[in-house]
Amino acid sequence: MEKNQKKTPAKKNNPDHTSEETHSQLRNFFIDELKDIYWAEKHLLKALPKMQKEATNEELQNAFEDHLQQTKNHVTRLEQVFEQLGERVQAKKCEAMEGLTKEADTIIDDTRAGSSTRDVGLIMAAQKVEHYEIATYGSLVQLADTLELDEIVDLLKATLDEEKQADKYLTEIAESKVNHLSVEEV
Repeated sequence: MEKNQKKTPAKKNNPDHTSEETHSQLRNFFIDELKDIYWAEKHLLKALPKMQKEATNEELQNAFEDHLQQTKNHVTRLEQVFEQLGERVQAKKCEAMEGLTKEADTIIDDTRAGSSTRDVGLIMAAQKVEHYEIATYGSLVQLADTLELDEIVDLLKATLDEEKQADKYLTEIAESKVNHLSVEEV
């Protein structure tokens, strides 16, 4: 190198540059998203009993009860994730989940009590929640994998699998019973 040439430092935006700062930003983003889904799961602990109470179909009521128990486990798993990261358990308001549960309340208000149509609406609202959770946990699993947090990957993957199963079960209830019963309502 000649005397007057300067060595060019690595740029922060260079994707080949793996600095501690870049890793830290991803980790911080990951933790922030954990706080978001933690709030969402805690919020669901309040919303699911209302949905269960408003459902007419017994199988749907049981599905909401089962998912309430699973959601308690999801909260516990997230607390384990925070602990493994050495972070304080903390929630950050999840605007998306708040909106989805408000939509469920609107469906309850807009449908007749005791009707299969309300059950159809509750299933739709619950599946919107499940799809949000599936997207979130799927992304968190990938981020944990990128950050080489293998034990955390396993915890988050267990929740992701349960969310997918809950969504599938809601589809089965809708297709095998509830949707057909609602057709007959006037």
